Parts: sequence; C-alpha cells; structure tokens
Amino acid sequence: MRTLQRFAVALITALGAASCQSIGPGSISRDRIDYAHVLGDSWKEQMLLNIVKLRYVDPPVFVDVSSVISSYQFESEVSVSAEIFPKSPLDTNYSPGVRGTYTDRPTISYAPLTGQRFINSLLRPILPQTIFAMIGSGHPADFILRATVRAINGVYNYSASPPRARREDPEFYLVSEALRRIQQATALSVRIEKRGDQEVTILSFRGKVGKDIEKDIRFVKETLGLNPNNDEFPLAFGALHRNPDEIALLTRSMQEILSELTAGVEVPEQDLTEGRATPRMPADPDADPRNYPVVRIHASSGPPADTYVAARYRSYWFWIDDRDLNSKRVFMFLMMFSSLAETGAVPQTPVLTIPTR
Repeated sequence: MRTLQRFAVALITALGAASCQSIGPGSISRDRIDYAHVLGDSWKEQMLLNIVKLRYVDPPVFVDVSSVISSYQFESEVSVSAEIFPKSPLDTNYSPGVRGTYTDRPTISYAPLTGQRFINSLLRPILPQTIFAMIGSGHPADFILRATVRAINGVYNYSASPPRARREDPEFYLVSEALRRIQQATALSVRIEKRGDQEVTILSFRGKVGKDIEKDIRFVKETLGLNPNNDEFPLAFGALHRNPDEIALLTRSMQEILSELTAGVEVPEQDLTEGRATPRMPADPDADPRNYPVVRIHASSGPPADTYVAARYRSYWFWIDDRDLNSKRVFMFLMMFSSLAETGAVPQTPVLTIPTR
C-alpha cells in the first residue's frame, strides 16, 4: 500500500508539472527576448567586421535575417497498469510509465543585400531632411552632423577616408556646436510642408530665447551665408546653396560613414608595414583635437574579455571595449543610419513566426 501511495503522489506531481508547461503564450516572453538579443549581437558583429574589412580594402558583405520560424512540439504521457488479481502476493501488481518528447525546429531565412536595396542602403547619400529629422527628435546635432555631413553651405567637415581625406574648415565644428546649443534651447525645429507636388522640409530658428542663443543663431546665419532677416530655410542636397534663403547639405552615404569609421580601427603594425591595410592620415600636431576617431576598434591576437562586440578577421580579434560609451553610441546610431539610408523604402525587418503544437 505504501508503494502505491508513493506512486500515486509521483503520478499527481508528474501530471501537475505537465499541465504547467506552456509553449504557447508562455513562450512569447522567452522567445522574443532571446531572438532579439541574438539578432542584435549578430548585427553588431556583422557591422564591426565590415568596418574592419573596409580598412583592409576588402568589400563589405551584408546579409539580413529576413525571417525566423521556430516550431516547438511538446508531448508528455504518464501511464500506469495494474493486475486486479495477481498470480501471487509476491508478483508486482502495477506497472508505471512516463514518456516525454520535446522538439525545436528553427528555420532562419537570410537575404543578402544586393541590387536596388544595396544601392539604397549603402551608396545613396542620406537625405538632408532625414538628418535634421533626427536632430529635431532630440539626437545631438554636433554628433549627427559630424558623422553624416560632408559640407553645409560650402563649409566642409573633416574626412579621414583615404579617397577624400581632407582637413576640416575651422567653421564646421563651430557651426555644429552652435546648432547643438540652439537645439538644447529648443530654438531649432523642423517642419514639412506641401509646395505644389513636392514636400519641402523647413528648418526654423525661434527667436527671443536669450542673448547667448540669439548670438549663436546670428553666428550660424553669418557663417553659412544665410539671410539674417529670415528664420526659416528650406533644406536642399548639395555642397553649395543657390541663394541665402536655403541650407544645402552635402551628405554622406552609409558606405562613406563606414569608411570614415575605419580610421578608428587599430591595425596590427605588421599588416601596415606589409601594405595589407590602408594607412591613416599623417599625424598633424596642429590638428583639431575633435578630429579623433568617433569609434575605437582594438585588435588583439587572442579572444578579448569584457567586450561590447567582437569579431575575428584573418588571424586577429577586433573588438570594442564595453566601457567605451562613445563607440557604443556610434553603433546605436549606425543601426538608425542603415535604416534611414533606405531613402524612403521600408527596411526589411525579420519576421518571427512560432507555430506550436
């Protein structure tokens, strides 16, 4: 009798455990977080690897995860059989049985970035209105302009990319920092209005915001050759503005942005000596300290520790320190830029489908 009682307790416990299992609604919180975490890490590793490859004049390759279909199946069975009239008191009069199966069959689809999507995502410059939309939503104007703009009304930014390496015009940083202060004072706004068949993005300055901010606004207008009596200026693409009532931005493409970031890759000295990677611009003792690379990518022969992201290329590990907030912030914006560079096309996002049985 004690044996039967113990088995009955075990049977009830097994049935209760089976009834608590959920691969339907209960799996959402687990799967959603796990897949989001893995997809995010994979995206960072791919981006880091392509930045390093560009430094080695190795063409970047982007592969998107277009869909994730994960199918779960869970089966459990508990059985017991007994003889009502055993042959003898010594015979076993019951036979317990427990069986369970769990199956996980994920199907992941990859889509290489080619054709029109490759052109839109990597080669086309980011639209000026998109850049100022980001600034209008609160992202720091000086960082956004430094990363995405080659020139504003003929005032040129610094470039470390070998094909167009050049020193910055001294006014560029002054203008971008003044725009940052104007932005922080909520005196800078972006508006879109319809003019005929076209949508025009208007950049507006708000007056009566204090002497210091009004001084910054006057400085921006004077430096960029803008009409001092006007507070609203339509945005256009180009190196030079056509008239004093317009702001023209010569913007970078996503590939140009990545090429600029290669200046922050720490290439092993042997690879530079043997000509395997592009050299950096010669050091200039009089250069503006703000010309330091906006991202710092270290190199080591062994697997690094305490990293934000790491990727292996050739015989080295390239990585970003988890305590390097500036470099981490760059990668956060790279994800936004890569979507914004689609120039109006809807970016392809992974579709997660989890059938359960």
